[in-house]
Amino acid sequence: MRKLRVVVMMDDALIPPASLRGLSAVDAARVKTEFDVVSGLRSLGHDVRPVGVRYELAPLKSALDEFQPHVCFNLVEDFDGNVSHDQHVVSYLELLKQPYTGCNPRGLTLARDKAITKKILSYHGIAVPRFQVFPLNRNVRRQERLRFPLLVKSLTEEGSVGISQASVVNCDEELGGRIAFIHERLGGDAIAEQYIEGRELYVSVLGNRQLQAFPVWELCLGDLPQDVPRIATRRVKTDVDYQKRYGIVSRQAQLPELVRLNIMQASREIYRRLNLSGYARLDLRLTSSGELFLIEANPNPQIAHDEDFADSAAADGVDYSTLLSKIVSLGMSYQPLGVAA
Repeated sequence: MRKLRVVVMMDDALIPPASLRGLSAVDAARVKTEFDVVSGLRSLGHDVRPVGVRYELAPLKSALDEFQPHVCFNLVEDFDGNVSHDQHVVSYLELLKQPYTGCNPRGLTLARDKAITKKILSYHGIAVPRFQVFPLNRNVRRQERLRFPLLVKSLTEEGSVGISQASVVNCDEELGGRIAFIHERLGGDAIAEQYIEGRELYVSVLGNRQLQAFPVWELCLGDLPQDVPRIATRRVKTDVDYQKRYGIVSRQAQLPELVRLNIMQASREIYRRLNLSGYARLDLRLTSSGELFLIEANPNPQIAHDEDFADSAAADGVDYSTLLSKIVSLGMSYQPLGVAA
C-alpha cells in the first residue's frame, strides 16, 4: 500500500504516548488499542496524526483542513459521553466526503440498539433470544411470554458495561431491581432477554460487499463456580487477575466442520442484514442441542493487537499489519448510501 496521510480519531483522553514504557499496567491497558493502531500504521510507513474527539468537532475539522488525510481511522466510541452518538461523527465525515474506516452510520445505528437488532434478525428468520425493552422512568411489567431466567442489560451500552452475575434474574422482584440498577447507574433504557445456556462464541467479520469471516473464537470460562451463570461479565472481560484465578481464556473454538460452516454462513448473513461495513464482531451462543443465537452485533470492536479480533485474524493467516492495511483499504473503497460506485 502506498504511503497515506491518516488521521486516527479517538477520545482525546486516549491519545497515546510514543511508548508504553514507564506506564502502569492500568494506564497501558487504557490506551493499548490507540497505541497499537497508531504505531501499527506508522510501521507501515503512513503519515499518522492522532486527533482527539470528545464533545466538539472543531478539532477534527481543523485536522482535516490542515492535514488533508486520505482516510480517517475511526476509534471513536461515543461523543460527549453518549455512546449512541458515535454514528453522528461518522455521518459528519460522510457529509464532508471524507473516507473513513469501520462501520457506516446506518449499521452503527441498527447494531447499537439491541432491540432493533433482534427485530431485524428475527424478521429474517435468524434466531435471537426473546426480549422486552424497559424504558427509563416507566413501570416494570413483564410480558407473560418472557420466561425466567432472564439476562438484564443496557439497551445500548457495549463492552459488558453494567453486566455482572446479578444480571441474570429468576423472578419479578430480581428483575425489577436489576432494571432499576440499569436505569439509575447507566441513565438509559434496559433490555431483558431470555438467558441462553451454551457456549460463548465470537465471529470476527471483515468487509463491505465481499466478506471475510475469521475462525470462530470461544470465551472459555474455565473454573468459574458451577452455581453462577456462565456469562461474559465486565469482570470476566477486563479483570486480568480474575481471569487468571479462574482460568478464563479466549481461543479458537473446536467445532464439528458442519457446525463451523453453518456459523460462518450465519455470521455473514447477520452482517449483511444489519447493513454493517468495515469490520464487526458478532457475539453468539451455541446450545448443547446445536441451536445458534445471535446475542449482540458489535461494529468497530476492540482492534488492539492480541485481542480477540486480531487473534482470530492471525489464526487465518492475517497478521496485525495486514489487518490494519485491509481495514484502511476497506475504508477508502467504501461508498456511502446513495453515492454511485
